[in-house]
Amino acid sequence: MRGGAANPRAQTRAHYAAVTGRDRLADAREQFLTASAGESRGGLAGVRNIILASWRRSRGWKVAADRIDLCYLGDPNLDTPLTRAAMPVLLHLRENLEGQPISIILTDPGGLVLCRLRADSDLDRHLDSVQLAPGFSYSERSVGTNGIGTALEGGRPAHVFGHEHYAENLEDLACAGTPIRHPISGKTLGLVDLTCWRKDADPLLIALSRTTADQIAHALLAESSERELGLLQEYRRACRHTPGIVLALSDDMVLSNDQARQVLDPGDQMVLVGQAAEALAARRTLAIDVDLPTGARARVHCRPVSAGDPPLGGIVHVRLLVSGDAAGTAARGAAAPAAAARNAGTGTAMPAAAAVSPATGRRAKDASRAGRPAARAPMPLPGLVGSGALWLRACRDVEAARESAEWLVLEGEPGAGKLALLRAVHQRRDPAGHFRVLDAADAGPGWLAEVRREVLHCEGDLVISHVDRLGPRHRGALAGALQEARAAQRSGSLWLAVTLSQPGGDDLARLLRFFPGTVEVPPLRHHIDDLHELVPFFLGRLGRHGGLTCSPDAMQLLLRFGWPGNVEQAWQVLRRVVRHRRSGVIQPQDLPPECWSVSRRLLTPLESMERDAITAGLLASNGNKVQAAEALGMSRATIYRKIREYGIVAPAGV
Repeated sequence: MRGGAANPRAQTRAHYAAVTGRDRLADAREQFLTASAGESRGGLAGVRNIILASWRRSRGWKVAADRIDLCYLGDPNLDTPLTRAAMPVLLHLRENLEGQPISIILTDPGGLVLCRLRADSDLDRHLDSVQLAPGFSYSERSVGTNGIGTALEGGRPAHVFGHEHYAENLEDLACAGTPIRHPISGKTLGLVDLTCWRKDADPLLIALSRTTADQIAHALLAESSERELGLLQEYRRACRHTPGIVLALSDDMVLSNDQARQVLDPGDQMVLVGQAAEALAARRTLAIDVDLPTGARARVHCRPVSAGDPPLGGIVHVRLLVSGDAAGTAARGAAAPAAAARNAGTGTAMPAAAAVSPATGRRAKDASRAGRPAARAPMPLPGLVGSGALWLRACRDVEAARESAEWLVLEGEPGAGKLALLRAVHQRRDPAGHFRVLDAADAGPGWLAEVRREVLHCEGDLVISHVDRLGPRHRGALAGALQEARAAQRSGSLWLAVTLSQPGGDDLARLLRFFPGTVEVPPLRHHIDDLHELVPFFLGRLGRHGGLTCSPDAMQLLLRFGWPGNVEQAWQVLRRVVRHRRSGVIQPQDLPPECWSVSRRLLTPLESMERDAITAGLLASNGNKVQAAEALGMSRATIYRKIREYGIVAPAGV
């Protein structure tokens, strides 16, 4: 090893060596299974976050940890587009793995095993004994944490080795699964899984799983009809040449660009698709105005794509028009930025809120010149900045719920700013009133008694955060307390909001029925332009008012980054920056390694270490990839592949 940097390949090997033996992981699993739900809320040493989250889901679904007893669901259908595209790829892979004890498995999107290509006889017998065979489902709800069900549940590749499995019958196995998505629609069609003995676990298993899924996706693309490909080409051409919202419609497919998904409410999307489909049925280019459920109004340009009879479908361009009511103005305009930020919380990042958009300013000037009063923009929420349409909608909806005293669910990814938004609304509506936050993640002895006291006897605003982390006993007790509060007509004196990090499932249905509405707080990547306001705002909060600014090049890196940790991650990044850059201008080299990556997913700790080592090597070599590869002890091909895989923006002349 040269250059003082850790060898990522050696670290990878060490990680997989650690999970293949009876080590702390087995003890952690035993500790988890013997503890109550409330006692296991925190982390466990040696257990990856994705595995711990899956264990909790498995326990919530009451999956047996000491046995596997599945029902045979019938002979799977092997004459589908997925199986026709996948089988040649899987058979070729089996030829390349000849002599290796690795089983190749294909499932449907629900985890039902469609086929299993033979490995060696010992492994096949063991897989039969645990019912990992065609006709049986290996979803998380059926067998708990495993490479198939956990990958499908998370919607991304996952590996589960040894004692990471929830069911003890699987602890001698290692498996890596990757969802297979349709290359045009993006729909999950199934999953490819590679399973071997735990003692044979190797990083190659994960790489092979991902590569095989990609090959099947390419085969699916080749199988796609000329009609689908023709519409896809027209859609891509429209996205390249036309800004704004673009949709593509056919009889069995709807494509939408990022702008459509970020700006349009799901209900608005449904109405637009329905109206556009009717317009395209006329088989001629036309424009229509559509009133949307949220109160906005849109002009929809529909263009049929013809290649024979009937047509392929059509391309739809959507332009949002200015709404005449205050709600529409708030959704597309927004408010002035907060003049003085106030930290009403404990030290968590304050996310975006309201600011004047250029469009709002232009409308005000136009109204003034026309001799009529401009529409009044809503006042900003205290302590928040930002002007993204989705963020402004969340702010507006939360404030409306508070004003109408309607109990509310706030849903959003960790770090998106749910608690900061609730604090800001409280500061706006009742700054002198009672405000209390009870974190369900810390539910322990006495927590339920404190909740009952607040719900039944206190007035003001109450927030119960992370209710999706509650165990069944606590959920039932909380639902009982809310039922008592409703019977006592407490909604007039107590406003209650709960937060979730993911959509509530059946296990939360009894609890969430007390809350009429849900507001989604968007992740930072869906209002990324708010970084232009967030960065100076956070630097001011960190005591760098005007003394430290962000260069355009550094801001460009921040805008390219995917921010899987959302606004909280942006706050932590800037905290790290100001420790060594206290004044002047923040340059790209001042940013931590994670910001040089454009990955849109949360990396594992091992992947983060590897990414940081590569970024540090590139910075030390002034962007020279060959020198960085030599310093890191890896080949040129490997560093180029890793740069692409992690989306690292290679520095040039820094």
